Amino acid sequence: MTEDRSEESRRRQPKGDKRDRTRAALLEAARSLIREKGYEHATLEVIAERAGMTTGAIYGNFRNRDELLVAAALRYWPAIVPRIRTGASFAELMQAMADATIAALPEREAAAVGRLSGLAYTLRHEGLRAQVLDVTRQSYQFGEEWLRAVIPPEELPMPPEQLVVVLHILTEGLVIQRLLTPELVPDAVIRAAFAGLAKAR
Repeated sequence: MTEDRSEESRRRQPKGDKRDRTRAALLEAARSLIREKGYEHATLEVIAERAGMTTGAIYGNFRNRDELLVAAALRYWPAIVPRIRTGASFAELMQAMADATIAALPEREAAAVGRLSGLAYTLRHEGLRAQVLDVTRQSYQFGEEWLRAVIPPEELPMPPEQLVVVLHILTEGLVIQRLLTPELVPDAVIRAAFAGLAKAR
């Protein structure tokens, strides 16, 4: 009787939930394969097999392999977003960015090999690079709008559309270098980098 009920409840779940679960399983399969073998070996067939699905499930959720890989990158290497109150000073924002960058390090460490493998793969595949460009451009637009909402543009050391790019480059560089050489990039260096940007205002 219990088995029948659980089977029945599974069948009654909305299709949207099933689609979300399918996407999540495919992204997790892609993540684990990329970490183990790199992007080159994360083919659609192997990803589908790892997820216990067919390649049809992939095409039902993603247009192609590149779209799946970009979605995995966004899920497992999300933007670093600080917690900050509206009306905070730029110095407070930079302190919050340092805190958020340091807090993200453990999660980033687990995903770093996949991230670096993905960057190397992207450099050699123009179609994927074009998708990454589009996603990054959208991320920068969102970041610019967020900056404008949090801090008046006249309090920023440069135009918001430039600052969001600088902050992205700074956080990515600090994270990767910290993971490569933690002895040379302690928390104090990360904090000093953002504090230096705050003083540039």
